[in-house]
Amino acid sequence: MAPDQIPGIDLAAAPSGAGCADCLAGEGPGWWLHLRRCAACGHIGCCDSSPSQHGTKHAREAGHPFLASFEPGENWLWNIETEEYYEGLELLPPTSHPVDQPTPGPRDKVPSDWEQQLH
Repeated sequence: MAPDQIPGIDLAAAPSGAGCADCLAGEGPGWWLHLRRCAACGHIGCCDSSPSQHGTKHAREAGHPFLASFEPGENWLWNIETEEYYEGLELLPPTSHPVDQPTPGPRDKVPSDWEQQLH
C-alpha cells in the first residue's frame, strides 16, 4: 500500500507550529524534551520522555495512530497502536522544528532540574 493510502497518514497535513501546541497553550509545565508530529493532522506534541507527553495523548484521543519525529535529522514514524516503527516516509515540510530551537525547549521555560523531570 502506498504511504498516501495508509489510514492515519495524510502527506498533505502541515505541522501545527514549531513547538508543542499544548505546552505553548499553557497545558502542563510548558516545556518539552523532543517533539512529535501527528501524521494525520500535523499536531505538534511533546514526546513521551517530556513531562506532559502531549504527542501520544493527542494520538490516543484523536484516534491518529502515527507519530513522526519532529527533530532535525530524524525521519521516522511510530504507530502507537501496533508499536511498529517506520523510516523514510516524507511528510509535508517542514519536517522538524527549526535547527536553532534548543532541545529541550522552549529556552525560557526549561527548568534547571529538567533532567530529573523526564519520564
